[in-house]
Amino acid sequence: MDLTLLLTIGVPLVIVAYVVQSDKFPEPTDLVIKTFFVGVFLCWPAGFLNNFIFVLQDALGFEDLSFLAGFTEEPLKFLAFMMFIKANVEFDEPMDAIVYGTIISLGFATYENIEYVYLYNEEFSSLFIATLRAISAIPLHACCGVIMGYYIGLYTFKGSKKYIIQALLIPIFVHALYNFLTGFPNIIFFGYLIVVIYFTNNLHKKFVAEQKQKTFESKQKIR
Repeated sequence: MDLTLLLTIGVPLVIVAYVVQSDKFPEPTDLVIKTFFVGVFLCWPAGFLNNFIFVLQDALGFEDLSFLAGFTEEPLKFLAFMMFIKANVEFDEPMDAIVYGTIISLGFATYENIEYVYLYNEEFSSLFIATLRAISAIPLHACCGVIMGYYIGLYTFKGSKKYIIQALLIPIFVHALYNFLTGFPNIIFFGYLIVVIYFTNNLHKKFVAEQKQKTFESKQKIR
């Protein structure tokens, strides 16, 4: 496998594997795979909606309205989660929301990667685009999936309606600001991405800690 393909497909799959294995109560492999391809499928309606952004951009004479992609792509991921995962019997604890939210996002990001690296790229080398997206767009999509899943998990198992609003709005904001900052100096752009990754990692750690506590309590009851 050449390096370009490895970066294009391998990086998102490695992140998927990491998130899946971080779940102490593993999810069914068939559902993990199906969820990934639900994310892949979302690229088509997202592409259709994003075309209107370019039409609007040209009509209004703006240089770049790509930040609006956050308002199309993240709601689609949210709807996919609510339609295909929320009512599934395997969705039975908060950590599952992070797992499936991330898988949906990275299924989407994997196909989007293929498009950018192999189909739409005419200006730069495929390896350059694959490398750039491996350290920027892929982590961004993963983070949005974790954030969305974290708040859906809180909403589902803690009960407050404010969490479902946060599950939708925070990923939209994070994604939109990421796209907006692509034209800024690298120190600002990647500085923002590092902050997002740090924030997201802390959310993930909270649910990992909850699972460890649950496992510990179960062992204590057995004794």
